[in-house]
Amino acid sequence: MAGVAVLVLALLGGAGAWFYTRNLNQDLARTDPFSELTGGRPAKAVEGALNILLVGSDSRDPDAPVDQQSQWRADTIIVMHIPADHKSAYLVSIPRDLYVPIPQNAQADCGSGQRAKINAAFAFGGLPLAVKTVECFTDVRIDNVMAIDFAGFKQVTDALGGVDLKVERSITSIHKPFRKFTKGTMHMNGTEALDWIRQRKQFPDGDFARMRHQQEFLKALMDKAASTGTLTNPKKLNAFLQSVTDAVTVDQSFSLVDMALQFRSLRGENLIFVTSPNSGSDTINGESVVVSDREKALAMYQAMSADTMAAWVKANPPAGTSG
Repeated sequence: MAGVAVLVLALLGGAGAWFYTRNLNQDLARTDPFSELTGGRPAKAVEGALNILLVGSDSRDPDAPVDQQSQWRADTIIVMHIPADHKSAYLVSIPRDLYVPIPQNAQADCGSGQRAKINAAFAFGGLPLAVKTVECFTDVRIDNVMAIDFAGFKQVTDALGGVDLKVERSITSIHKPFRKFTKGTMHMNGTEALDWIRQRKQFPDGDFARMRHQQEFLKALMDKAASTGTLTNPKKLNAFLQSVTDAVTVDQSFSLVDMALQFRSLRGENLIFVTSPNSGSDTINGESVVVSDREKALAMYQAMSADTMAAWVKANPPAGTSG
């Protein structure tokens, strides 16, 4: 779950325990997605504001096609915008089936390639092409990248003793052991919660339901961490943070220490969830894709670049937004 990355940023400062991050920062796996981006990138518009590409992959996803393996296959794509005042965070979920132009490679011009589902960029060119594609689509400069494997998500949830999640309708999982989810609030351990936020085929809005459940899960994790003394108990906090950092890969310049200090005032109630504006699903060239609402998306990403997301959200309250 890519949103777990937000917990690292928000909880450390809130606990006053940023000193833990020095060793954790050294333990983070590193990658260098920016070295291949040689030119034509969006300009940095507002100093102090940050845009972080959060990528959730799932090496053990039972839905993954066995003939399309990729180290950075993206199941969850979120652009997290941190305003210059560092008092809030806007998490924009980009549907993995969003139909966008994908450049030929990370060095190529934005209009050089073909149109395809955005998660194809990860399969075609890994994280470098993914960053390039997102920057071409949004015209927003990405400052950092965090990639998280769902396989580590179970340990993160279990480190908090599980979470309470709202089940909007009773369903049976499509994955073994075909567990039942009953309408109402259910307490779930890591394995159960991971199964729940993977479900999409049983819901009328499909992958949009899955994105909504991921957002609800992140909120539940924040609330659980804050309410159970995790933040003020060094042993609990260390176990929780270690489980998070074990599942994270970040870019070379990412500093957990700096993030913890800069975002020490960030709290769960300051997270605003948005879905990239779109006009729903359509069939193009025989495949089901999500079509971007070009005008509304352009306005939102311009607001992100200009650090005026608060005004945009106030004028365009997104359906399904929580926080």
